[in-house]
Amino acid sequence: MKPIDPQFFTQATGEIAKQQTQQKNSVSASDVQQNFAKELKNAINQVNETQQASNQQTNALVNGEADNLHNVMIAAEKASVTLQTATEVQNKAVEAYNKVMRMQL
Repeated sequence: MKPIDPQFFTQATGEIAKQQTQQKNSVSASDVQQNFAKELKNAINQVNETQQASNQQTNALVNGEADNLHNVMIAAEKASVTLQTATEVQNKAVEAYNKVMRMQL
């Protein structure tokens, strides 16, 4: 389980664009939506896994099963950073959606 790479969404959209060009521009909008939804779900799962790992290590420390406080703190910080990153990505997505909705055609 690894934290979300800050470049994750940039890479994901780049991969989708690359797949589109490889498929002779025959990609439909629904295919793009499905690919984006899959990548978004993977990112959310990574955040969840990081949070769960942090909780397990914290519980082990509380119960006296873990000896290394440093690893527990590192796991907690990783979980915190991935959650903050996911929150910021969500905020940016909502902001972009609102900008599109305000556009006059």
